[in-house]
Amino acid sequence: MALSPQWLDELRARVTLSSVIMRTTKLQRAGREWKACCPFHNEKTPSFTVSDEKGFYHCFGCGAHGDVIRWMTDQRGLSFMDAVKELAAEAGMEVPAPDPRAAQRAEERAGLHDVMQAAQDWFAANLAAPGGAKARGYLEGRGFNARTVERFGFGFAPGERQAMKGALKQFDEAMLIEAGLRIDVEERDPYDRFRSRLMLPIHDARGRVIAFGGRILEADSKAPKYLNSPDTPLFDKGRTLYNLHRAGPASRQSGRMIVVEGYMDVIALAAAGFEDAVAPLGTALTERQIELLWRMVETPVLCFDGDAAGQRAAMRAIERALPLLRPAHSLAIVRLPAGLDPDDLLRKQGKGAMEKLLGEPATLLETLWDVERAAQPLNTPEDKAGLKQRLIDHVERIEHPDIRALYKRELLERFSAFAFPRRERSAGDWRKPPPPRLSPDTARRLRSAGQGSRDQLVAAVIAGLMRFPDEALRHSEQLGRFAARNLKSGPAIDAILEAVEMLEPGENLPISTFDGPVAPPDNTRFAFLGEGIDPQVAREQLAEAVALLVERPALEAALAAATARFETDPEGAFAEQQRLLKRKLEFEQRLGQMASRRAASAAQTDSTRTRETGPATGAETD
Repeated sequence: MALSPQWLDELRARVTLSSVIMRTTKLQRAGREWKACCPFHNEKTPSFTVSDEKGFYHCFGCGAHGDVIRWMTDQRGLSFMDAVKELAAEAGMEVPAPDPRAAQRAEERAGLHDVMQAAQDWFAANLAAPGGAKARGYLEGRGFNARTVERFGFGFAPGERQAMKGALKQFDEAMLIEAGLRIDVEERDPYDRFRSRLMLPIHDARGRVIAFGGRILEADSKAPKYLNSPDTPLFDKGRTLYNLHRAGPASRQSGRMIVVEGYMDVIALAAAGFEDAVAPLGTALTERQIELLWRMVETPVLCFDGDAAGQRAAMRAIERALPLLRPAHSLAIVRLPAGLDPDDLLRKQGKGAMEKLLGEPATLLETLWDVERAAQPLNTPEDKAGLKQRLIDHVERIEHPDIRALYKRELLERFSAFAFPRRERSAGDWRKPPPPRLSPDTARRLRSAGQGSRDQLVAAVIAGLMRFPDEALRHSEQLGRFAARNLKSGPAIDAILEAVEMLEPGENLPISTFDGPVAPPDNTRFAFLGEGIDPQVAREQLAEAVALLVERPALEAALAAATARFETDPEGAFAEQQRLLKRKLEFEQRLGQMASRRAASAAQTDSTRTRETGPATGAETD
């Protein structure tokens, strides 16, 4: 059934989103919108908003987002067409008549489902027949009992090229070819795709057979060890996960989803009691498959083989996940012992060993760091610079700005600790080392760095970096880009970066050797410059100030560009300008929050002093 975008827009316009959501979720009015605790994840503070004006809901906690149709499919579990029909009845709209071509395609798909089920029945019967003795022996050797064989639908494809055609003669040859069961070659008779193989059915989310996987049984065969069905009207390997129809319900009980490399690993895990496992089908984990997994759990656990191929597969999955990362959604990675796959581990070390590994997975960030650090020798400065560049390249692929900033900070901190380790002095070296010597030009620029600036944010950041020089190293790339584009403040930032490169970890900038110490900005609003603040808190707030400093010129440039587009694209320019003005307002709010923290810190300090010294004197007491 073909539904035009215009018809769907009319349907959305006629149905009030909040009234539909209210049927199952308690909403509270919040200005022109509604808010609630998110129905898609557990939370105590409402982060779920509903906007009738914009026609969508959004959760700032888990990222759930959609319109009224998406609500019906995701929250109610309806299919797209069932959701559309229910909403159309409510809105008094008539669903367009089915497209004859679409109806024909649906009928053809239904016929292909019949073909696939008939093929599955035939494969299973072959396994039980005398001709399936070798396949049964293989299954016994793998330790699969009769219940596992039956549950997963193992079968056997005989070696004859025309065996299936005779067994499924109730179906046309064209249907067998379209289902991927037979191969049509020019100038030759079609022949069976699967021959002399142990067979496994592949199901869709509803448990219907849509494809097959086959393992060769002849040890000396030159044929591929594993062979899957090709893409068909029923089967898209990039959108399908093996065993999802069983693992999905199990994951809702366990709160976990395990991803392994192949279907034999899935079956070995299930036989050992791990029912919540799935596998991609002959490809690296795709973006569609990652999104499928995130519908089940927030952090699926990748458990790939401990060999080099398994580690490459894990890294490919990480690379595909990076642009998709969103709050509370990531991947965890289990590192199996070298040379072992899940089946090997279970047979050699038992279920307990697997449980322990699954209970202590590495994060995506930890895996990224470990893999890149071990990827190449790191003997020279050039090698280490290459490591830093590879890490930054990975980070730049993350689209979510907050997650990208956090990954960059964490990875660069790890890099700095690795590349610039603290140098321990020997017990006999009691003499204090001389302070680092700066060039006269650097000293002059450093001495004037925090003075003369009318920009409170710039002056505060400069003063903060001189107070915590290690932060300058950590943010050196961002600060370097800012300095290159800012003629007024750039020389001061460059001077600080040049100075801190000469320091040992833990040393301070040698500003005390200059005439006229660097002064902090007047009437500062920034808590990280206050006395008595916890150093870790100060560093975190300084990092936020650096982020604001770097973001501001980019935001101003984007606003100028949007304004310049008004003559050629007024509608698009206006929309872009409104989006950027909203970002600018958020920027000012973040800046104001820093002032609020400064005021709160000052009030707390005054209160502490009052308690320590008592009330002010001057009033007579009895």
